[in-house]
Amino acid sequence: MTPDGVRVTGLRHVYPDGHVALGGVDLTVDAGERVAVLGPNGAGKTTLMLHLNGVLTATSGSVEIAGITVARNTLRDVRRRVGLVFQDPDDQLFMPTVAQDVAFGPANFGVSGAELSQRVATALELVAMTEHAERSPAHLSLGQKRRAALASVLACEPGILVLDEPSANLDPVARRELAHTLSGLPATMLIVTHDLPYAAQLCRRAVVIDDGVVVADGPMPEILGDAALLAAHRLELPWGFDLSAALR
Repeated sequence: MTPDGVRVTGLRHVYPDGHVALGGVDLTVDAGERVAVLGPNGAGKTTLMLHLNGVLTATSGSVEIAGITVARNTLRDVRRRVGLVFQDPDDQLFMPTVAQDVAFGPANFGVSGAELSQRVATALELVAMTEHAERSPAHLSLGQKRRAALASVLACEPGILVLDEPSANLDPVARRELAHTLSGLPATMLIVTHDLPYAAQLCRRAVVIDDGVVVADGPMPEILGDAALLAAHRLELPWGFDLSAALR
């Protein structure tokens, strides 16, 4: 496997109440790929995401990050490589200022001094949040919070980014700004969403998950152009959406 690739093999997760959230997922993502993970609510997308850096432990099967199997004794190394950006930025922003939030992750990995300051500055610049460094996250707009949460992950310099519903509840300008930021990043990227236009804007490959299994995996035009597939799995393009224009 190439550096910063992902390999999921036979991944199964059963919650304590007996609900089977993942029923045997196989997925390979090569380094540098941007892949949209699509599916309706409750399909297992977020559960899959939480296995990629060990937030959840597999009931059976395996997850490999750059050839490293995710396990209790590899979590620190895996979490250096995989950055999760949650749907609700308030789950990631808890320090008094944006800069302190951005510094928290790399400091936890042992980065300090001038290198830590540089990481914070670089991450804030990447998401166009430098001018907000000393503001309280509580006073930011949702779009600004999303970018601050992304900066807090980027400061750890992960090779793999996993984003859960990054476009949810954003206004059009904030959506565009975040898409512009994400499209310029070199990291391997998995974007978990049911927002099909956003997926088409950012990714060239789509994986559809429903009822805890992969039901389709292919080029974005092929997946989004299959009306029967989308309908069968409760996915829908907006009325009048021009797929060919979006994929140019």
